[in-house]
Formats: sequence, structure tokens, C-alpha cells
Amino acid sequence: MPGSYVEETHNGPKSIEGVSTGTAGFVGRAEKGVDNKPVLITSWAEFVHEFGRYTLDTPYLAPTVWGFFENGGSRCFVVKTTGTDYIGADSGMGNSTGLPVLNEIDEVSIVCIPGITSPEVQNALIAHCEKNRYRFAILDSIKGTTVAGIKAQKEAVVSQRGYGALYYPWIKVSIEIIIDGKINTVQELVPPSGFIAGIYARTDIAKTPASELVRGALGVEVGVTKVIEDELNPLGINCIRSFPAKRVRVWGSRTISADPEWKYVNVRRLLLFIEKSIDRGTRWAVFEPNDEKLWANVRASIAGFLSELWREGMLMGARPEEAFFVKCDRTTMTQDDVDKGRLICLIGVAAIKPAEFVIFRIGQQVGGSPVL
Repeated sequence: MPGSYVEETHNGPKSIEGVSTGTAGFVGRAEKGVDNKPVLITSWAEFVHEFGRYTLDTPYLAPTVWGFFENGGSRCFVVKTTGTDYIGADSGMGNSTGLPVLNEIDEVSIVCIPGITSPEVQNALIAHCEKNRYRFAILDSIKGTTVAGIKAQKEAVVSQRGYGALYYPWIKVSIEIIIDGKINTVQELVPPSGFIAGIYARTDIAKTPASELVRGALGVEVGVTKVIEDELNPLGINCIRSFPAKRVRVWGSRTISADPEWKYVNVRRLLLFIEKSIDRGTRWAVFEPNDEKLWANVRASIAGFLSELWREGMLMGARPEEAFFVKCDRTTMTQDDVDKGRLICLIGVAAIKPAEFVIFRIGQQVGGSPVL
């Protein structure tokens, strides 16, 4: 009919999609390439084209990126540093150096500075992950260190909320090197962080990345016995062990946190995944009136997302109410919060046992940026 029209509207809850958890960021020195630019790399051949191979002057970045792809990784961003300026400076989009260059890439969830083990650099890496909220640091042990040495290293790196994990010892691999213009292979000890990042990428986010085979590893720098592993594991030091029949495997999944709530890598990474997915998936709410209708829709969106995770076995509990809870109402917001456009949700998930909830707040600023 003339003058008639149909307008489709959707005022109900919107679905939340899970974010990627397997994209890594690597920072280090390379044989060639552009300094201080985040370059997307999707294969070992692409890395060689952009940044070259292993050299005596740049021994860490190339083999660890190779290990990332060998162990199941598929996407990473590489930042070639200017010399040894790993910590770098945050000077804004396009002008930063070193580690802060990765601030430009939202999808990175795992970060490594391979082979660089000073407390200053490793604590800067942890701080970077905590500041970016949804990232996890993989730390290498000091090459050639003893049991006493790795304990001292662990004491010098701190993340109370478990934003990093430390792995010991280094691993032996065959790597490619150019000699007299020809590609040759030699066996060298390399830091394990890139290999571990690949294992993270191939492992289900809710599954502990332990007892996993380290593909490409021929051996370990130091043989770790069960006695040594039993000594180091409770301290938050993850051992890499060589077994006659099982080959080289990761034999630990602890973060560097002393807080029991955050001591497991899979729990920390699962929560980062959930928080980031909900944060990204509820940004539509910033354009809506901050009222009870909005709160109900947000609750339904988050509950739908968490229900799907529960059905996939990523949360514990025989029933959804044992696996999670979502609150977004007058009990989570004051009238002052409502008046100032703050939407705040309280969410609990059972990532360890049905009776234990890991609880966090997440919110949106109506007309502004996220609030946590």
C-alpha cells in the first residue's frame, strides 16, 4: 500500500562470540626487516621472507617463531627491535618502539620476548600484559641456570593475578642457518617460549597445556627428574622434561602467581578469554538507555554465552547454575552509577570446581569506554 512500510527491529539480547586466543606477539632482534612495526606472520616461510633466519647475532627470535608454527600456531605479530631496545617506549600509534608497538594490535593474546631473561625485561612484559588486560606472558628461564638459579629468577618476576608463566629449561632443536650461501641445519639450544605459545594456540582454552608434546624438540638443556619437578612445580616453575618413550613434553601448568585463585595457566587464560569476549560482545550497550530493559538484555546475552561454554565442557558443574551466575541489576549498580551511565555486571564462573566461583566485574560506560 502507498505510504506503508515495514521496519525490522531487534530489541532482545544479542549473541556474544568468543574471541581468538591463539594469536601471539613476538618481540626481538632479527636478521633483517623493518624496525618497530607489527608485522602479521602466518607461516615460517613468511617469517623468513620478512625477517630472515637464525644467525649468531640474532639467535632467539627465528627459532622460537619456527617453534610456534611447528607446535600448532597459525597467526602471530612480530616486532623487530632496534638493537636491544626490547622494553621500548610508548609514544602513540605508529611512533612506539619495542614491546609497546604491540599495543596497536588488539587480537594478540600471548606475548613473548624470546631468550631475554633480565628481571627488567620480564617484568616489563608482565606489566604490558596486565595493562592490556587480556594478554598472557610466556617467560623463558635463564640459559644454563641451575635449580637454585631458576628459583631466584622466579622470585624476581611478579604477577599477583597470574598474567605470566615461567618455563625451564631451554630445549635442543635443529635449526636452519646459511653457511657459504647454502641452507644447513645445526643443533642448538633455544628458549622454549615460542614452542609453548604454539602449544597454547593448539590446546583448548579450558584444557591445561601440560603433558603436551613439544614438537621439534630433540632434547632439553638439563635433565629434570621427578624430584626436581616436585620441587619446582609448587613454586610456579613449569618444567620441560624428556622421557624415553614420550619424548620432550611440557610438565607443568602453573602461573607465577602465589594466589591460589590464579595459580593455573588454563584458569587464567580461560578468564581472560571470557572477560574479553564479554567486553567486546556487549559494546552495543553503550548506545542504549541505561534501564532495566537493557540490564535484562545484557544478562541474557552473557548467560547465553556462558551456557554455550558450559555445554562445550569449558566450565564445571552438572547444571548451568553450578557453572556460572550473572548479575546486572540494582544490586550491582548504585543510583549514582545509573545516573552517570555506568553499566556494571557481576559474573562468576566455575573454572576449577562446581563449588568454587572465580568472580569478576565487567561493565560498559554508556556513551563512553568500558568500565571494570
